[in-house]
Amino acid sequence: MALRHFLTLRDLSTLELNQIVQRGIELKRKQHNNEVFQPFAGKVMGMIFEKSSTRTRVSFEAGMSQFGGSAIFLSSRDTQLGRGEPIEDSARVISSMLDIVMIRTFGHDIVERFASYSKVPVINALTDDHHPCQLLADIQTYVEHRGSIEGKTVAWIGDGNNMCNSYIEAAHMWDFKLKIASPKGYEPKQQFLSEFAHCVELVGSAEDAAVNADLIVTDVWASMGQEEEQKIREKAFADYQVNERLMDLAHTDCLFMHCLPAHRGEEISENMLDHKNAVVWDEAENRLHAQKALVEFLINENLKKDA
Repeated sequence: MALRHFLTLRDLSTLELNQIVQRGIELKRKQHNNEVFQPFAGKVMGMIFEKSSTRTRVSFEAGMSQFGGSAIFLSSRDTQLGRGEPIEDSARVISSMLDIVMIRTFGHDIVERFASYSKVPVINALTDDHHPCQLLADIQTYVEHRGSIEGKTVAWIGDGNNMCNSYIEAAHMWDFKLKIASPKGYEPKQQFLSEFAHCVELVGSAEDAAVNADLIVTDVWASMGQEEEQKIREKAFADYQVNERLMDLAHTDCLFMHCLPAHRGEEISENMLDHKNAVVWDEAENRLHAQKALVEFLINENLKKDA
């Protein structure tokens, strides 16, 4: 049996994704009930960060601790990766000492190359093209509040970035309709739109996307590494703010999500995080629980492979 990784949502089947979401809900219940559950005592996760993070680092590190294991934080400043050691060499060495690795980096090819030489499961904790861990948390949040997302309508409003790409894949995996509203020049890559045309539609305005939506999602206008484009993007995205007026166009029980950090007064109105249908804080917490379910799945699959 081949070693399992989680580099994009499509590395797992829909059945496996749903199992992880349900397991995340169960692990959340255990944690809220103060139940000690430590199946991975002695297991160690390596956390490679070439991009800074709050939620990703806290959720993975806390999750491994709650599982009875531990996590090692590795930044490019502290390792030979940052000094030009080939990714393939680093992967061979690092994975020989660990039980699982997560990587938060820039080019998606970096996690692909690392995974191809790794002896243990590799998790994509964000690349320029994908953010699949956030989607696990988002889907878990939707399921907790509204039940199955299958057949629902989701509106992505804003930049056609890595989050948007993962929502496109999610629409395919979970069988929902995705309407994307992005300013001209900021749409998702055509390769994603073409491949998933059966479940994804590019619409002309934020309002078009919001109409009859069951979930509205957005992200910052300028992602990490795009700060110098801030003023240009503010002008381009001026008509793509998610606000109370936009929510009124959606179904009355439409949820609102944002992967955070949020810039109030830019991609969202000042009070949008406090909207009655906003579930952003649950969504943020669910990074912990969904990722614990993912880590459990991957470690156990690897143990099966070696049995």
